[in-house]
Amino acid sequence: MRWEDNVRRVVPYVAGEQPDKEHMIKLNTNECPYPPAPGVARLASRMNTDALRLYPDPDATPLVEALASYYGLKKEQVFVGVGSDDVLSMAFLTFFNGSEPILFPDVTYSFYDVWANLYRIPYRTCALDEDWRIRPEDYRQPNGGIIFPNPNAPTGVLEPLSVVEEILQANPDVIVIVDEAYIDFGGASALPLLEKYENLLVVQTFSKSRAMAGLRIGYCMGNEKLIRCLNDVKFSFNSYTMNRPSQLMGVEAVRDDAYFREITRKVAATREWAKGELSRLGFSFPDSKANFIFARHESVPAEKIFQELKAADIYVRHWNKPRIENYLRITVGTEEEMKALFARLNVILEKEI
Repeated sequence: MRWEDNVRRVVPYVAGEQPDKEHMIKLNTNECPYPPAPGVARLASRMNTDALRLYPDPDATPLVEALASYYGLKKEQVFVGVGSDDVLSMAFLTFFNGSEPILFPDVTYSFYDVWANLYRIPYRTCALDEDWRIRPEDYRQPNGGIIFPNPNAPTGVLEPLSVVEEILQANPDVIVIVDEAYIDFGGASALPLLEKYENLLVVQTFSKSRAMAGLRIGYCMGNEKLIRCLNDVKFSFNSYTMNRPSQLMGVEAVRDDAYFREITRKVAATREWAKGELSRLGFSFPDSKANFIFARHESVPAEKIFQELKAADIYVRHWNKPRIENYLRITVGTEEEMKALFARLNVILEKEI
């Protein structure tokens, strides 16, 4: 036997390209176009680096308490991790251990099937309808757990809370995870449903609406028993998962609610304006409530537009996958960045049509 015979083999998640060019326009990974809250910068400028020789608080107590206070929860109802990917991965490992397949949409965040394969979790995808919406009846089949984003990625479609609750009501015996990475740009969170459903886990992140993707802060909220189970697995995996600067800067971000609301409002306003510009150029798209738009052109292939934009150092996201191969996911940047995008699209489309 060779050592290679004992290696776990998986097809990894492919992240969006991370170029580093001086004059690029980066609209491919849904980062916030604005800086973090001013208090984050102030804290960074005066941080005591001597403290970095010590291990961070393994419970991330200040950040957990800040989040619990902000959302009106007990601290025992909040779990934090190194980005929402870490939180979601830990949730897969903790809660999806049955023999029945877990369920998630066929067009959705492409890390879900990676984690399922990594942890040897059986799964089944449920096809979105022709309007890119979840069909709640698909989630009435036997399953070992359910996960879906709301708004969905990469489509940006927001499901009403009635759909979320319909799925919860039909599945009282498994964990239902609602991945709310983009909820702050125009949706109603499922958090109020925590009082009614002990099997609900709501996952959010600082990477988008709090403009802190580089610090990797994610969190989830649920009943105390679910959070206790997550912490048991976490402390069996790695006690010191979140570094000290992320914990402290995360607290500063939570404190500045006015700034948080200002930048999410600006992104949403730019998104709505951008929809009109895309329509004028011949694009169609579902009604996104996220910080991106999922668009296709009526006559020019997405791959062609993607490559032409990339040649001009404008980066958007494209997948060669069934159902979505002719779509581009365009992150909402600043108004100036979006104007530059539309100017280049005008040039591309004039040449191709």
